[in-house]
Amino acid sequence: MDAPHARAATEILQALHASAQGLDRKEARARLSRYGPNALPRAPVPGLLATVLRQFRSPLIYVLLAAAVVSLAAGAWSDAGFILVVLLLNATIGAWQEHGAARAAQALQGLISARALVLRDAETVIADAEQLVPGDIVLLEPGARVPADLRLLAGHNLGIDESLLTGESLPVAKSADVVLDVAQPVAERVNMALAGTMVASGRGSGVVVATGMATELGRIAETVLGQALASPPLLLRMERFARLIAIAVGVATLAVAAVSLARGLPLAEVFTMAVALAVSAIPEGLPVALTIALAVGMRRMARRNVIVRRLVAVEALGSCTCIASDKTGTLTINQLTVRQLQLPDQPVWEVTGEGVDAEGTFVLPSGAQLIEHAAVLDRLCRAVALANEAALAQLDGAWIGRGDTVDVALLVLAHKAGVRRGEALALAPEIARIPYESESRYAASLNRYAGGSRVAVKGAVETVLPMCTRMATVDGEPPLVADDILEQARLLSSAGRRVLAVAEAPLQLGDGEVLSAEHLRGLCFVGLVAMTDPLRPEAVAAIAACRRAGIVVTMVTGDHPATAAAIGSELGLLRRPEEVVTGVQLAELLQTDPAAFDRSVAAARVFARIDPALKLEIVHALQRAGHFVAVTGDGVNDAPALRAAEVGVAMGLGGTDVARETADLVLADDNFASIVAGVEEGRIAYGNIRKVIFLLISTGVAEIALFALALIANLPLPLLAVQLLWLNLVTNGIQDVSLAFEPGEGDEMSQPPRPPRERIFNRLMIERVVLSAAVIGGLGFACYALLLAQGHAVEQARNATLMLMVLFENVQVFNSRSETRSVFTHSPLRNPLLLCGVVAAQGLHVGALYTPGLSTLLGVQPLTLDLWLDLLPFALVLLAVVEVHKWMRRAWALGRARRAG
Repeated sequence: MDAPHARAATEILQALHASAQGLDRKEARARLSRYGPNALPRAPVPGLLATVLRQFRSPLIYVLLAAAVVSLAAGAWSDAGFILVVLLLNATIGAWQEHGAARAAQALQGLISARALVLRDAETVIADAEQLVPGDIVLLEPGARVPADLRLLAGHNLGIDESLLTGESLPVAKSADVVLDVAQPVAERVNMALAGTMVASGRGSGVVVATGMATELGRIAETVLGQALASPPLLLRMERFARLIAIAVGVATLAVAAVSLARGLPLAEVFTMAVALAVSAIPEGLPVALTIALAVGMRRMARRNVIVRRLVAVEALGSCTCIASDKTGTLTINQLTVRQLQLPDQPVWEVTGEGVDAEGTFVLPSGAQLIEHAAVLDRLCRAVALANEAALAQLDGAWIGRGDTVDVALLVLAHKAGVRRGEALALAPEIARIPYESESRYAASLNRYAGGSRVAVKGAVETVLPMCTRMATVDGEPPLVADDILEQARLLSSAGRRVLAVAEAPLQLGDGEVLSAEHLRGLCFVGLVAMTDPLRPEAVAAIAACRRAGIVVTMVTGDHPATAAAIGSELGLLRRPEEVVTGVQLAELLQTDPAAFDRSVAAARVFARIDPALKLEIVHALQRAGHFVAVTGDGVNDAPALRAAEVGVAMGLGGTDVARETADLVLADDNFASIVAGVEEGRIAYGNIRKVIFLLISTGVAEIALFALALIANLPLPLLAVQLLWLNLVTNGIQDVSLAFEPGEGDEMSQPPRPPRERIFNRLMIERVVLSAAVIGGLGFACYALLLAQGHAVEQARNATLMLMVLFENVQVFNSRSETRSVFTHSPLRNPLLLCGVVAAQGLHVGALYTPGLSTLLGVQPLTLDLWLDLLPFALVLLAVVEVHKWMRRAWALGRARRAG
């Protein structure tokens, strides 16, 4: 049904051929066949086999598979076996980490898969929510989840928490009688109860107008299911890198083959040489090392309360240039708290404490004494405790509130002043009450004291003030100065506070009289109460840390623009008023001027009154602006944006299943500061990936250089294909895995984010790869040629050259630990696994020299002590050369910084 909020309830019933007594069972069954169950589609969870097969969908894996096929065609069974073992190991590790992901639709289904109170044949029955159909009459009570989209028919003090759908932190007071404009935003449809939301207070009834995918929740589910996952930055970089490797290997192999054939070498020998060259050029150990580096980062993030659901998201968070954060429950604690009081004729008082924690104090202006104002404060707190329907209790040391969030916040305030509702009621039992209604905008309680009955009233300022003629001060009850109080209330509201007025006075009812609005005259105004959903204590520092790290932080909320602006300023997000934009402004720009929409999004830091569809458009606009976007959130309304972003971050404690299952990362402690820890760990993980890549590529290019020099010199192959695989997968494989466990260098959060399109091979890495490859390849060839010139057999020369390459790799792994810091200032004890890995790699190769069968397969044999002593200085030359290069780069960077300063 279109726009039910813009039609009267009676008109809706007529259009649905329904009545306030509900459908009969036969009609309900017929409509269920017509409309289908009230359920969301379930996306199939990929099985373990499908997850394993997905690990092979990578350009780098394709290159390795091609090398394995070539090896099989050449009859090199051991070479092909080595490669296939590596691919299976990589697939196993990746599948184990990712199995169980992609359950967003199932989580959405859980929000409406429940039971509901329904009228059928004029009787109240408990029905499965999936059996609801348009025209059903649903009864709502506190704590119940709304099972479908309802047009309200009746309500008494009905308040619904829509924060999981709209982002609005306060329960929305509902009214069945109003008819709204067709264009009314979802967050302001007070005559509707939407599927997936929660009844916070009161009771009501409504007619079902939409079920399943036709609900607002269903539209979000449709967006989530239809939204393609954004490619994480690491995958984009690795795809470019793999294409580069594939092209380079192909060109080099064809060139070598062409030269060899031109020299008259037999075709079989040329083919064997091409396979060996391909094996040397392809970093076979990279997929495994990459997966392990991400898995290490995942475990480190878990220790810092960031749970990783997609392995590549480890690095993705570190690559983000923009975080678009939800407000409610993410930057705030999602619990109303009284932050300020203003007693008549007094400056504003601050109130300490957060949420439902009843511990806190009152901070008075300089020179004021609490004892002077104790009587007025007691009157105010006693009034808000009595005109209240909530409960506050302590359970196992933790404070727990039940009921309307405004009433709970007022009970916490009273408790801080020493007033307990139970004790107050014992001293002044309730005679009558007027419950809060959205139409009247106040609540009142009449209580019997020892000296007579008194009435307490709380409510909207503009409603309560006209009831008052006096105001409570330390000097008595002078006449009310309404204009001053209204101005004070305006100032508090402009700071993003929700402001209530409190009044009380003696009141005697006559026999048979019922407490009503007519009795609320001549009251004494006792003060203003200003409350807000407090910021998380660590949010400001976390945002500042993101700014220092070069990350743009924006806040996306369903709140009113004034509230959003005040919170944005408190967080340190806002510097200019124009950095706040509203959903209405953006929606108009999106329709009329998409380019202006993108410019407005790029310039804004606070987005107010944003609905789910628009939040998704904001993410897309940020991506078009060149950002790698992280989106944080905890509600249903965040799911489409979480899925569309490069990395979605959900809240683990207060978030919904929808947000958690859609997101890539989950904050176990709902602490925004954990995002900063996640960014740091992501940057460390990417740094380690670069270190692994440098180690593998520099040694791989060195092997190519060794082959090229041997080819130019018309010498036999310096290493066999199986020796290259042993070098790349076994000895080097141990070292690169241990390098993946490197701790951070300490300056990760003082660096700006990497440019989103930055290649893995930047200028620094290219310089050092070329330099290292020249040293390793040149010295390796010199050793090989020298041994042949001295009359050693080709097998003996290869044996010594293989040992020299292992020594080079052991030196290079220490060179790889930092791109800027000297080996001698970077303690090896910070990564004991690396030390053990180097010893293990060297020991493994030495062991192979003495192991029958394996030594024959590899074509190796024990070395003499003299040869060992000859090879070691060759390897140490590499250390000296790289150290000189690091020193030159540091000197150049320092000189540039001085010139810039």
